[in-house]
Amino acid sequence: MAPTISRIREYLPRSIAWVALGLAGAIVAANLAALVWVTRYTLAIHHLKLGIGDTVFYDARGLPWFRMDEQRRDVPLAQISPLLRSAIIAVEDHRFYQHGAVDTIGIGRALFRDVRSGGVVEGGSTITQQLARMLFLSNERTWGRKLKEVILAEMIEAQLTKDQVLELYLNRVYLSAGVYGVENMSRRLFGKPARDVTLTEAAIIAGLLRAPSALSPWTNPDGALARSRVVLERMRETHAITPQSESAAAAAAPRIQPYAAASSARAGYAKEYLRQQFREHFGGDHPPDWEVRTTFVPELQDLAERAVARGLARRPAGLQAALVALDPETGDLLALVGGRDFRASPFDRAVRGKRQPGSAFKPFVYAAALERGYSPVSVLSGLDRFAVAGPQEWSPRNAHAGQQDEMTLREALLESNNRAAAALLEKISSGPVLRLAYDAGVRGLPDVPSLALGTGEVSPLDLTLAYAVFANGGWSVAPRGITRVLDADGSIAFDGQVKRDRVLPEDVAFQMVSMLEDVIERGTGAAARLGFPAAGKTGTTDQFKDAWFVGFSSSLVAGVWVGFDQPAPIGANAYAARVALPIWADFMAQASRIVRPGSFAAPEGLRAQPLCKVSYLRPMQDCPLYTEYFKRGDSIPSRLCPLHGGPLRQRAQRAAGGFFAGFGRRLKRIFGGGK
Repeated sequence: MAPTISRIREYLPRSIAWVALGLAGAIVAANLAALVWVTRYTLAIHHLKLGIGDTVFYDARGLPWFRMDEQRRDVPLAQISPLLRSAIIAVEDHRFYQHGAVDTIGIGRALFRDVRSGGVVEGGSTITQQLARMLFLSNERTWGRKLKEVILAEMIEAQLTKDQVLELYLNRVYLSAGVYGVENMSRRLFGKPARDVTLTEAAIIAGLLRAPSALSPWTNPDGALARSRVVLERMRETHAITPQSESAAAAAAPRIQPYAAASSARAGYAKEYLRQQFREHFGGDHPPDWEVRTTFVPELQDLAERAVARGLARRPAGLQAALVALDPETGDLLALVGGRDFRASPFDRAVRGKRQPGSAFKPFVYAAALERGYSPVSVLSGLDRFAVAGPQEWSPRNAHAGQQDEMTLREALLESNNRAAAALLEKISSGPVLRLAYDAGVRGLPDVPSLALGTGEVSPLDLTLAYAVFANGGWSVAPRGITRVLDADGSIAFDGQVKRDRVLPEDVAFQMVSMLEDVIERGTGAAARLGFPAAGKTGTTDQFKDAWFVGFSSSLVAGVWVGFDQPAPIGANAYAARVALPIWADFMAQASRIVRPGSFAAPEGLRAQPLCKVSYLRPMQDCPLYTEYFKRGDSIPSRLCPLHGGPLRQRAQRAAGGFFAGFGRRLKRIFGGGK
């Protein structure tokens, strides 16, 4: 015992010394890091005297593509109406010219409310603090971000005057609908420069700062007007205006100009999508001199827009279209078109529009069946009598007349047979189909018998991403438009990683590729033969209200939707093969010069077997052939094709096989058993 205590006493001084040395090293390192941080932002704030730069978006090749605010108009403080300045100060920071960078009274009030609620619910930020946040920080509500905001605000006011701070703030603040700065918003809302706004107009602009998106005068005029009256009240309370001026301004009816997209029409949907992605990560404000690296290829974007324009050229004026193109391996978005004309309608139908996919959803029913032991030549029978039982009996009808009692899965998919798809869903149940669709990125679908015919609603982006599962060998991928964001110092502020998850076995994915290739080779997508391997599926909804085509090469997945914003028939016999498919084929043919397609490689473990292209059975000598792929456990046809001729030996073999097959069926009927 004594030697042990002695050793402990001897060890303790050494361990305390090491702890002390470690603490000293940590303090030195922390001080160095703080010094580097302060130096970095001191220089950044000094550069503000030269004006604020802008966030620049780069294309997939690393070349500058567009700026965050392509319409920004910076003006001197003297060219901004005193009424507008007073309105913003009154509602955002009424003691702006009296306190320092931080309003201790406001901070105390905010801290009290935050502690009482157990989190950061009120910022108490001054205009200087807001400027610090919008230029250098995110909108994340944490104590660490709040501390940085306070320190940066003090550093800003150490180098800039109050008027300089206010000028920077008014030129940079986000005011809704992609508009930054009071000069630009004044011209967009009222058709006049900021120096000429009335008190009513000034109050409307100032009121937007509370909730730019929710209070946009273009989408919520009543909310914007109600908030402007709060601003007028605050101006009267702070003695910026008289009660008479408040009453007159509140009674006035402002004339708001119709919304016009700020960005150019070219690549408008793609650019606005990327801007919105940036805002989701960093808030409405955007810092200067940042770089946003994107996945988009401008040449492909131009091709996509031209294909949509050509496809709609001879269609009704109100008809819309959306196109999404992406890399199946990574989910990287390469091109995106959300409508016919971005200036006329900035609503992004590619991302936000949800419509029924019709038969374009069927591949997920077939893939779920293949995963559960079916093969591409498994036979579905009894189709002429098929109906789904339920309180309200529902029986699918094919788009074209004529029914077959039995079909292979391959044949049913290439012909887009509705009865076969519904029968298959009944056999495997909806659960596996819904799970596969969910894992692939198509969610919120109804669990109903008509699921097999695509009666749920999806966006073009989600459905196109889901098809990547087939093209890339069974992996779901998340959409990625931004790969990296670099701040003004070149440090990484955001790193967008590729996200992939295995959702389908590789052999099943390839069987689906083979079947979807057949759709283009000799099925409903035959008009899309491109001269290189491609696969895909049409989709036409009831009464021709929606037309889809989603397909892929080995290197590119693209989806096209065509329809009216308010669902209505596109036209007589407006099948997807006539409406959506030509746009897809036009784009893919041109895109193949930029993104080179290759062949689809069969994975190891699949057995290649020549079969008759008509009967899907073992071929006779005169049969047209194709290659079928069977995974482990699949049943390979043993019967010879009864439709084509061959040498005497083959015909004798076929006759014998037919006899024994019929005898076997009779035995089964007598003794029972088997399916």
